[in-house]
Amino acid sequence: GARLAGFAPYVEGMTKFGYSASLAPWIGLVLLLSTILMLIPQTAALGSILVTGYLGGATATQVRVQDAWFLFPVMLGVMSWLGLYLRDARLRALIRFRT
Repeated sequence: GARLAGFAPYVEGMTKFGYSASLAPWIGLVLLLSTILMLIPQTAALGSILVTGYLGGATATQVRVQDAWFLFPVMLGVMSWLGLYLRDARLRALIRFRT
């Protein structure tokens, strides 16, 4: 939501990483729609895939500029898939861990 509203710290971060400030609302919209898809049970897997792609781009951007916080989007991606795994019985049936 903050990217869609043009919140100054987000726009400054975009330009710091080499992106045009005019892209901030579009990138925010993509993340918002992907997150909404992830929250709807019928489209949760698609939403998780899209959020993972978004976070992969964030990770690649941070690695490119040698930002020390590049593991933050990686951990968010891991947590989003863990959340989906815990709430979706179909995914748990697909991925079994031996106990």
